[in-house]
Amino acid sequence: GEVDYDELAGEVEFCDRCGIEGLVWPQNSSEQRYLSQEERLRGFETLVRAARGRAPALVLGVQADDTAGMLEYARRAEALEPDAMIAIPPRTAASLDDFRSYYAALCEVTDRPIFVQTSGGAPDIVPTVEFLVSLAREFPQCGYVKEEHAPVQERMLALAEHRPNPIKTILGANFGRAWAYEMRLGTDGVMTGGVMYADIYAGLWDLHQAGQYDEMRDLYAKLLLMLNLDRLIPGVRLYMLQKRGLFKTLKSRRGEYDFTPLQISEIEHRFAALDRD
Repeated sequence: GEVDYDELAGEVEFCDRCGIEGLVWPQNSSEQRYLSQEERLRGFETLVRAARGRAPALVLGVQADDTAGMLEYARRAEALEPDAMIAIPPRTAASLDDFRSYYAALCEVTDRPIFVQTSGGAPDIVPTVEFLVSLAREFPQCGYVKEEHAPVQERMLALAEHRPNPIKTILGANFGRAWAYEMRLGTDGVMTGGVMYADIYAGLWDLHQAGQYDEMRDLYAKLLLMLNLDRLIPGVRLYMLQKRGLFKTLKSRRGEYDFTPLQISEIEHRFAALDRD
């Protein structure tokens, strides 16, 4: 039941080999709410060592339920000198002013780029586009937005009206399920928990950048076949992490999964279309 830090480091090597431009940890796909503070901090150190000398930028997730908790992670992260940080808004906030104070406190700790994730904070508080723009205007390093709040694409277009200043970067999420459209909207990429398909995401971005839109569409369609299985076969992403040699087991703090022969057959059949090896 313990964290396997060797496997965490191995994911860095895999992502580098796949051509990924950035590594982010730990956000919700990393089961960060199931990790203790000690485990998260040790993970920071593991990733910094593993990423040293490799191409992808390293972004450390410093969120916590409140400002005091966030600052403990942020100070440790700053000492490790990552390329950037990311923070989910505080869950204990009562207003947008509380969100602003939280990010203001983070900006006192670091001058590095800060990605503002728009989901996962206090459930009744909406980080409006106007708020994000004003935050970035007051604190320029907060001009990097991971947009996850509905209506996502409409918000992306509204944010883009304020690019390149104060908004510098707009990224999608949600495993890239809307990424083909979001690339057409002119966003700057996707930041999501799809390490098991890292080569595919990198390939999609390369095809888009090269203007090979038909090829990008065809590869994207094959990826969607795999992502669709998330709703049909619980634990399929863990299966793929094990299949691709990244995880030794199928254990998770969300549960331990096993698969019927029919489920395995469906996973393997769909992945065969996607396999670029």
